[in-house]
Amino acid sequence: MAKSTSSRRWLDRHVKDPYVQRAQRDGYRSRAAYKLLEIQEKDRLIQPGMRIVDLGATPGSWSQIAHRLSGARGRVVALDILPMEALSGVSFLQGDFREDGVLVQLREMLGGEPLDLVLSDMAPNITGMMVVDQTRAVYLAELALEFTREHLKPGGALVVKIFQGEGFDDYVRELRGSFTKVATRKPKSSRSASREVFLVAKGFHT
Repeated sequence: MAKSTSSRRWLDRHVKDPYVQRAQRDGYRSRAAYKLLEIQEKDRLIQPGMRIVDLGATPGSWSQIAHRLSGARGRVVALDILPMEALSGVSFLQGDFREDGVLVQLREMLGGEPLDLVLSDMAPNITGMMVVDQTRAVYLAELALEFTREHLKPGGALVVKIFQGEGFDDYVRELRGSFTKVATRKPKSSRSASREVFLVAKGFHT
């Protein structure tokens, strides 16, 4: 079946995207790597020896960075509803984060040890209907926060992707109830047309 005109345009933009080309040169699995690297440069979140969970990990570029920066003494556990090619030093669980059974498996993998950092690049399948997409995106961010509150150690941090729109301000207020500092980041590598931003929350407290 022939590709649609819009599909061809997207593919053409993707191939010519400088961050896509750079990721190929640098050995990262996707251009999303540079979003986390920009956040890391500004906020210095990932340190050697950290225990980190990467939610919405596939294809694995954030896990690549988390493993490299946390080092041999660190631990990175990745989760996604889609399969992910194995990464050395990264434990992977395939499953739907919205399902209780998957959360039970993830907790078992963590072995009861608290986390230093939760990364969430989760996003819903885009329908093109803004209200639906926004509601689903906020819901995933809320699930990430709920998980974080259960597993993050005091003083730990969360990076979560969310779309600007309905529910954004309420979510930021929720974060501020559990963290001492919350900042909004829009990396240069995030496409300007995208409504996505990343919230960086530091200093977790109960």
